[in-house]
Formats: sequence, C-alpha cells, structure tokens
Amino acid sequence: MTLQNRKALLSAAVFFCCFAIPDAILAQTVKLHISSKAGDRLAAKPDLLFSDGQLSSGATFEINDAVKFQKIDGFGASIMEAGILTLNTLPADKQEEVLRALFDPQVGAGYTAMKTPVAGTDFQSAGPWYAYDDTPGDVELKNFSVQRDFGPNGVGTYILRARKYGHFALQAPMDYPPDWMLFDVKRHQDIRPKYYPVLAKYFIRYLEEYKKRGIVVDYLSLFNEPEEVYTKIKYPEIAVLLRDFVGPALQQSGLTTKLMMSEAPERKVAYKRYPVVLNDPAARKFVSVVAYHGYDFKNFDKIAELEKKYPDLTFWMDELCYAYEAGYPKSKKLPIYDFDDGDVWGNIIFSDLEAGTSAWLYWNAILDETGGPWAVSPVHGNPDPNIQHPVVIINKNTHEITYTGTYYYLAHFSKFVRPGAVRVQTSGVAKGMRVMAFQTPEGGFVVQLLNSLQQDSGVNLTSKGRTLHVELPARSISTLTW
Repeated sequence: MTLQNRKALLSAAVFFCCFAIPDAILAQTVKLHISSKAGDRLAAKPDLLFSDGQLSSGATFEINDAVKFQKIDGFGASIMEAGILTLNTLPADKQEEVLRALFDPQVGAGYTAMKTPVAGTDFQSAGPWYAYDDTPGDVELKNFSVQRDFGPNGVGTYILRARKYGHFALQAPMDYPPDWMLFDVKRHQDIRPKYYPVLAKYFIRYLEEYKKRGIVVDYLSLFNEPEEVYTKIKYPEIAVLLRDFVGPALQQSGLTTKLMMSEAPERKVAYKRYPVVLNDPAARKFVSVVAYHGYDFKNFDKIAELEKKYPDLTFWMDELCYAYEAGYPKSKKLPIYDFDDGDVWGNIIFSDLEAGTSAWLYWNAILDETGGPWAVSPVHGNPDPNIQHPVVIINKNTHEITYTGTYYYLAHFSKFVRPGAVRVQTSGVAKGMRVMAFQTPEGGFVVQLLNSLQQDSGVNLTSKGRTLHVELPARSISTLTW
C-alpha cells in the first residue's frame, strides 16, 4: 500500500469516527409507552429519535448519567388471603389473566418486589385471627404449622401461583407473635423478654417451613408498625431482640434470608425511632434493608435525611394505601375506579424515589368491590369495617375486573425499571411535570415523565448533547426507553 493510500484510509477512518458514530447515536430508536386520562393504558406509541437541533417549546430536563444515586430493588404490592379469596371467585381463565397482569413482565406489570405477612393481619381473612402456634406455653413449638398458608385460599398458594408468571423478591413482616408470648393481649401487648429466644426460633421455623414448600423469603421484618399500632414492643427492645436473638439465630440457620429491623407506619416516625437501633453497631450489622411505611403521605425529606445518616443501608417504602382507618376521608367512596387517581400515586412514587428508596410497594394487590374482605379481630387492631383501596378491584358477583389508576402508574415503574437499574441525575423544574431517569445494567436508559396538569404539555430532554422532544398528554405517565 502506498503512503498516499494509507493517508487516504486514515482520513476515512477519522471521518467515520467523528461523523458516522454520532449520526448512529442520533438515529437510535426511543420507545414510548403512555397511560393517560384520555384512555391510553401502557400504550406503545410511534418511536422517537434524538436530534442535535434546537430545543422545541416546552420545559427542558437534562439527564446526567455521570451522577448516580440508588440501585433499584423492585416495585409491587402485597399478597394476602383477601386477594386470593377474591381471585378465586373468578372463572379459572380470568384468575390467570389477573395473575399475568400483575406478575408477567411481558404482558403485565411484572412486579418484582412483594410483601406477605407472617400469619395474621387485617386482610388475612380466610379464617379467624391466627399465629403459627396458638398453643399457650408451647416453647418447643411442637404445634407450629403453616398449613393454613398452603390451602386453596392461603398466601403460600398465592405466592406459588404468582411465581408461574414472574420472579419477585419477597418481604415478610409480623403484626403480632402468638398471643401467649405477650404480657397481656388485651392491654399490655409487649413481648415478655423470656420469650425472645422462642420468638427467634418461631421466625426461623417460619422461614424453614416456607423453604420446604419452595418459597424462599428474601427479607424478614421483625414487626409491622410496632410500638404505636400493633405489637407494643419499643425500639430499644427491638434492638435487643435483633442483636441478641433473631440475628444470631438466622446467622446460625444457614438460610439466605436477610433482615429488616421492623417498619414504622410513617416516614417521620421512622426518622425519630430508627436511630436507636441503627446507632447500635451490634444490632445494625444484622440490618440489610430499612423499611418504612408512608401513611403520613408527606415527610419525604425525613427519609432523605435518614439515607444520609446511614448511606450503607438500602431503604424500602413497603406499604401504603387508601383506608378509612388510615385517615382517608369517609366522605369519599373506596375503592376508587377513576384512572385519574393514579396521579396521586405517581407523585408519591417519584417523591420516595427522589428521597432515595430502592423499592416501592403498595398494600393490597387485589380486593373485591366492597374494599374487602377484611379480617375482624379488634384486639389485634383489625376493626369492622375496614374498607380499603387495592391495585386491582374484582367484582365477585359480576366478575368485572378493574385495573385502577394505581395499577397503571405503578406498572410503568415495575414493568420498565427492573431490579439493578440505577437512578441517575435529572435536572429541570416545571410546574405539574416531573422527570426521572434510570440507567439499566445493560447500559440502556428508562425515563419516567409525569404530567399532572389538565392540559397536554411538551417536554424537552437533553442527554449527552442530544435533544428529544416529547408531547405528554394531560394527566398522564409516560415511559421512554432506549
């Protein structure tokens, strides 16, 4: 090859590097899915392309993937007897349709994080209140049984049916231990310290019995809303139970389950109470995830502050719903069929993720047209009535299935922001509009765009010097992937 030919070849290579590759990047296809008040439901729209032209009219948001935040663990809801009881009222094919809609990542929402209770709670309604060993004084747990959970209306059966369609991490909290471990179930619902070793054994038996039946519980949470709502054990006592009993017992068991210390009912309560456990190094070493509930519907900044104090820990918002018992106005009818209500949940998900949470779980996945069926046990905090709003409403008489606004707004996250994705920096402010971006483990991107306004609005996204214009329908959530 002559020197002149080599120079020509080098010039061509330089031209290709400088011009052909950027052109290829600009030509990259951007997929768009929209759910909106106008009627779209996870609807695929025509592909979009980035450009290097001038910005169009509308708000501008910039994605900077050089700045990374939390890794995502998943999105989902909760598995309870009320859900499978209601599901089982449908014809067999319709039952599978609902399970696919919740758990199949291709045709449905593809939930990737779910919650299931350790025995009784307010929507374990296939029978009376129960623990896994209700025999007073049975410290050897000779009568321990999870049989109810694996009957036709049991949560174990529900989990196994759901897992035919998709995999999800499973988290399990406990409202109460067996009543005989308490000082007094009617008045003093704290646990007698002499039963701490037995309770640790009780937790391990639960995990082992589930594993025997093909279910690995990924995270065990000691107590659901302790101190203030259910078991009245205080956080200093939780630290002792975790540090000296449950943590070591789990460590010795050889199980892969990890621990959550407990979960407060509100973000502000978590901020106040959790440090007494997390500031104890011997207790904290057993904590893998910090879970909290969102029933204050605010105080996201408190979770962000906790994140800064304990940056080595992962945070989950793992319960929230509408319920009259949780303060939802009784003048408004539950459950809610109106798609437009999904915007409330979209904004809460955005706010919790911006605070640094890695998973977001709603409460009941499935309920009937009455917002039930609920369990009744006033002494355990389960009143009658206890009407709540689910993700999916099934009319047990007409067999009508309603996928609520909650379902669609949550599905945009669960379906497209899969475990392992990392939230990246997004800058820009516009009234009524929010944008959040994630980078996938494969190097792709997912962007969620929320339009809470009552009119269509245009948005410009900039990334790596490129620009993309998107028209957002009124009251909508849109997902971009590339």
